[in-house]
Amino acid sequence: MESFSLILAIVVVTALAFDFTNGFHDTANAMATTISTGAMRPKIAVAMSAVLNLVGAFLSVEVANTISKGLVDEAGIRPEVIFAALVGAILWNLLTWLVGLPSSSSHALMGGLIGATIASAGVGAVHGDVLVTKVLIPAIAAPLVAGIAALLATRLTYSLGRKADGDASKKGYRAGQIASAGLVSLAHGTNDAQKTMGVITLALVAGGAVAPDSDPPTWVILSAGIAIALGTYLGGWRIIRTMGKGLTDLQPQQGFAAQTSAATVILASSHLGFSLSTTHSVSGAVMGAGLGRKGGVVRWSTATRMFVAWGLTLPAAALVGALAEYVTGFGNWGTAVVAIFLVASSAVIWKLSRREVVDHTNVNEVEEEPAGVVTTAIAAVTPPPAGPSEELAATIPAQASAEREPSTTTTTV
Repeated sequence: MESFSLILAIVVVTALAFDFTNGFHDTANAMATTISTGAMRPKIAVAMSAVLNLVGAFLSVEVANTISKGLVDEAGIRPEVIFAALVGAILWNLLTWLVGLPSSSSHALMGGLIGATIASAGVGAVHGDVLVTKVLIPAIAAPLVAGIAALLATRLTYSLGRKADGDASKKGYRAGQIASAGLVSLAHGTNDAQKTMGVITLALVAGGAVAPDSDPPTWVILSAGIAIALGTYLGGWRIIRTMGKGLTDLQPQQGFAAQTSAATVILASSHLGFSLSTTHSVSGAVMGAGLGRKGGVVRWSTATRMFVAWGLTLPAAALVGALAEYVTGFGNWGTAVVAIFLVASSAVIWKLSRREVVDHTNVNEVEEEPAGVVTTAIAAVTPPPAGPSEELAATIPAQASAEREPSTTTTTV
């Protein structure tokens, strides 16, 4: 067993706390569409996702190695730097959860780590090439690739199922949604749980508990998997509501296409060691699926708020991480001040969230917002096909008008 100092123990506990917030913050990635379409009951959905997140944590360590060995220079990192980075990541996760915005826990973590590292060891301690190739480029590419794939998959799905029985088709796609949601949960465990493993391993190296270039110890893998699974079971209901109902309205066919596309992108990135944001991938897939159905639109006002949050995640977490690192530089009392600030801020955010409770009982209740210009334009260009009842309703006024025309003519004569 590794030798532990007090600060190293604090870092490990804080890292697992971040992993817990990552779990409930990102539950929406796997289960929002499944819950919104009624394919699974909310509590059963999050329980299944929790189990599969735990399983996924044991499938790979490539992403963990990207963070622990690649993003920053291990030689210039102290355990206090890791602690400061985690403070920035946790606070950003809690703030975005409070307002129901699906931002990236991964980018919050890396932003906090970059900011704290720069404050401690300078800009040179951050490996810019790794940041660009394995973080920033995937951040831009993932939602685009997942969105295009989901759009095409949705159109293909509706085209193939055009002649199928409606009720039977929906039941089949709901079953497919459950399977694809499980795949996303598994993929989330292989990608996001590993980020906490990487941070803990980096802290162990910085504290001299393990040798440099070491893979995550087994106890680190197990504890990170359990923490993210517990957070997932708690359920980030505010973000589930935004992802499932606030961004677009999905049918089972669209939910299946979105989740399958996102899972494919996430698993591929985990295999390549890319520290991908599962939030970006799933959000892009949901929007793509929304646009893939005729008459389906994206609520761009909600999407815009989400994009702004994405853009602020790295710099905001980096700023908080840098400030926290500056305070911890004053010694043990500085570290204690930062720890008290983290606990107090978390308590305040939790208290604010109780003003309007969102849980499994009301997660699918969302107020309709007025359609924007883009939404209206897309709806006008791609109207939904009229069903038999709509066609019958449309013929009634025309027939009534035709019947009135002869009597009007006779009166005039």
